[in-house]
Amino acid sequence: MAPGSGRGYLIAIEGIDGTGKSTLAGELAGALERRGRAVTLSFEPTRGPHGRRIRELAGAGGERVSAQEELELFIADRREHVAQVIAPALAAGHVVILDRYYYSTMAYQGARGVDPAAIERRHEFAPRPDLLVILELPVDEALERITAKRGSIPDLFEGAEYLTQVDRLFRGIEHPNLMRLDARLPTAETVAAIVGRVA
Repeated sequence: MAPGSGRGYLIAIEGIDGTGKSTLAGELAGALERRGRAVTLSFEPTRGPHGRRIRELAGAGGERVSAQEELELFIADRREHVAQVIAPALAAGHVVILDRYYYSTMAYQGARGVDPAAIERRHEFAPRPDLLVILELPVDEALERITAKRGSIPDLFEGAEYLTQVDRLFRGIEHPNLMRLDARLPTAETVAAIVGRVA
């Protein structure tokens, strides 16, 4: 389901924790719906059994499994997500907006020592985004946002040293239709830029 295939339109919003992906995804969905587009908004990890397990493991103080075990959980969760949500919505002609996709797995599990290129090859089953949006923010600012929002310490995916490695991997990702946007910009400005690209 390559870009330009005529089946819906897939937008993946990526970036390290604290960049405002969820807020942007919701605002973008609303903006496109107001323009008459059918929109499916979703996120990863999902609320399915594999996604719930991932969230349990990510909680501060939670159990830590090997990078490979973690990767397998993400892939299993994504296979279900593609089959049950993403592929049907694209086939119906929807704009599908994802708050995280397999690029997050490449960056986060890549920072744990798994080869990002090998992770990407494992995702041949997953439709490639028509537009990949990566929100960028200095790690120290991202951690400040996380702490201010939750009033608690970061979880296992959000330590400063780890996020710095994740950020480095995100900055190395390439895609034929990629938008790198400053996460400090007003959300309305970012939404307008993405809507313009989609149009």
